[in-house]
Amino acid sequence: METHPPPASLPSLEAHRAWLWLPLALLALAAMALAVDCLVARWISQRGCPIHVAKLIQLSEVFGHGLGVVVLVIVMHQLDAGRRWALPRVLFCSLGAEMAANGVKMLAARTRPRFFDFEEGVLATFTGWLPLGRGGALSQSFPSAHTATAVGFAVALAWLYPRGRWVFATLAILVACQRMQSRSHYLSDVLVGAAIGLIVAWTCLGSGWVARQMDRLESRLKMTGKRSSDPSSGSAVPTERPGTAVETDSRSLRAA
Repeated sequence: METHPPPASLPSLEAHRAWLWLPLALLALAAMALAVDCLVARWISQRGCPIHVAKLIQLSEVFGHGLGVVVLVIVMHQLDAGRRWALPRVLFCSLGAEMAANGVKMLAARTRPRFFDFEEGVLATFTGWLPLGRGGALSQSFPSAHTATAVGFAVALAWLYPRGRWVFATLAILVACQRMQSRSHYLSDVLVGAAIGLIVAWTCLGSGWVARQMDRLESRLKMTGKRSSDPSSGSAVPTERPGTAVETDSRSLRAA
């Protein structure tokens, strides 16, 4: 089977200037979505969606879950040895986005749709500032950390595997739908989460300080990979012809 070696380096996210405006556009849409947050959440709770679509949306959650991302990265590590050097950046984009979103949750408390009765306006969903975790998960609707994780992961995968960019984008959108379908988040929550995912991904894939540190780390990982795969470096494990060890053992037994 013909194989194609991976590129030595991959393009910076800044090559696509549209990425710089997407987070701002999503934040603007989130502000406008506040006007329909309760209407959309009530419609989802009353209508739902067809059972097969709901199952697909439910299964997509793994793409936006921190543990699911780790498992998928382990699979990538085993299946694509030529791109192992890029996995720290992929983890930073996804898990870094999750941590950033969880940090924003500490700034504003918002009741999740499943615990809100919709009798009051959208402002009543916000119950306080700087909760710092008080109130538990039921008050951590804003923003969606799952969506931030999925978007950061999708951008990193699209950077690493450009041919699959539409597949990764679709999975991220499904995760956002799952968060609303499960009545865990409002529309504005997932839009802000998506913006956070894009910002973290841009920070890691652009040309700033974080991206430069990742470049240095990847250069070291590439050199380590080359030394381990180069027999002339002396680090390669010597190999024996099949049957050599068996023949040696049999001679030793006859001598005994």
